[in-house]
Amino acid sequence: MSTLPLVYPSVVHMLAAAVQAAPGREAVVCGNERLSYREYHACVAGFANELVAAGCRGERVAMLMANSPDLCVAMFGIHAAGARAVPLNPIYTRHELEPIVADCTPRAVIYDEAARAVVEPIAESLGIAVRICIGGEGGRRLLGWRDERALTLPEPLPAPADLATLQYTGGTTGRAKGAMLSHYNICVNISQREALAPTRRDGERILAVLPLFHVYGVSMCLHNAAYCQGTLVMVGKYRPDTVVEALVHDGITILGGSPTLFSGLLGYEGMAGKRFPELRLSYSGGAPLPEGVLRRWEQTTGTAIFEGYGMSEAGPVITYTPLAGPRKVGAVGPPMPACEVQIVDTETGTRVLPAGELGEIRVRGPQIMSGYWNNPAETAHALREGWLYTGDIGEFDADGYLYIRDRKKDMVLVGGYNVYPREVEEVLYGHPAVREVAVVGVPDAYRGELVKACVVLRDAAAATTDELTAHCAANLARYKIPAIVELVAELPKTGAGKIDKKQLRSA
Repeated sequence: MSTLPLVYPSVVHMLAAAVQAAPGREAVVCGNERLSYREYHACVAGFANELVAAGCRGERVAMLMANSPDLCVAMFGIHAAGARAVPLNPIYTRHELEPIVADCTPRAVIYDEAARAVVEPIAESLGIAVRICIGGEGGRRLLGWRDERALTLPEPLPAPADLATLQYTGGTTGRAKGAMLSHYNICVNISQREALAPTRRDGERILAVLPLFHVYGVSMCLHNAAYCQGTLVMVGKYRPDTVVEALVHDGITILGGSPTLFSGLLGYEGMAGKRFPELRLSYSGGAPLPEGVLRRWEQTTGTAIFEGYGMSEAGPVITYTPLAGPRKVGAVGPPMPACEVQIVDTETGTRVLPAGELGEIRVRGPQIMSGYWNNPAETAHALREGWLYTGDIGEFDADGYLYIRDRKKDMVLVGGYNVYPREVEEVLYGHPAVREVAVVGVPDAYRGELVKACVVLRDAAAATTDELTAHCAANLARYKIPAIVELVAELPKTGAGKIDKKQLRSA
């Protein structure tokens, strides 16, 4: 690891170093709320001690929180308490959330008031001992310790090998799986990315529009800001005008985004004529970035977008476009230091292919998860002989830059979010009028892909596309709801009698 910048023992050590180096510097900004590093530390220490007293050390703590200073305090507080963070999407329905919570069996759950109606019945049925509601009438905040100078972090601080996070992600079956990431996995990955895309220690201001329950937002915004001892500026909910205002008035130097975000900002009339004098670079991830969007962003802002490739199981970053090296449109950069990436044949997964040939991407390195929580079968499938098999199809060019060409997984990418067709299909199969259904992704200029459901109704059954969409809305997060529902007489089949999704995609 001698080629890597500083690797902290844990994310808690990383935050403590920032507090010691710049106690008075702004650490977190969200609207009118601002925390210095000294205040940030006090809040984290106060909440961490509360969690320890509640018996959370060594246990899982689930989080369902939108971007806010409370989320930042909660994430670092959970880790400082020696607990394992389980960040989850706060807009999940009960149908989506309950199996995950049952799987991770948390000691505590922290949630926004907006999620109360979904969270409380689950917490009651599963007997979750500690429930902390943030905001709303009767709710609380995690900022009350900000002026208490004498608070200290609970001892001992986490060790590198300690489990830090269960990052839930889907799979080909649609069943959510908790990728187990240690403090070392997370911290070494930050340093790996830092080797190719170094931050500055003299006042980076990173704008977090990305949701911080998502592994990309945590790594490239929340942890990135603490590592470089900079300032994390958050917008609570994405609106183009608030993002543009922050870029103009908050001295933003780094913007973490997705293709949907950049495309949306470029289509916002309020961008016209704006100048962002402090912005020096933008990150894009979560989905392939169209060349047209990249070119227009650079022409509009005068700054470059740097792309990378990663996944929850890899801490998450695998490759990254180096700031000091060549940028190639369509490429996601070379592998990071101490990370091996190979292209192998899709049949056996063992034959290494040369540059220019397509195959499955497999990865080996110190940032790779130890496995999936409570799921030895999926762990054995994903981790084989020390390699993480990504399920993505790609190729290297002669210079060692990776290009993502397709997905082996039957997955749809909607605005950077993974949607697993099997999950949507199971929901539609739960409607009494549905006999057969197939869900696929179709191209979309704005979101990358849209979810399309092709539905065959039961004989003599009647249901409209609006009714089927409403059924999905009652059981799925908004981004998973099919944008297109098509009623068909029958679904195409392969010679083996399986639904031919390839034909549906091309229809």
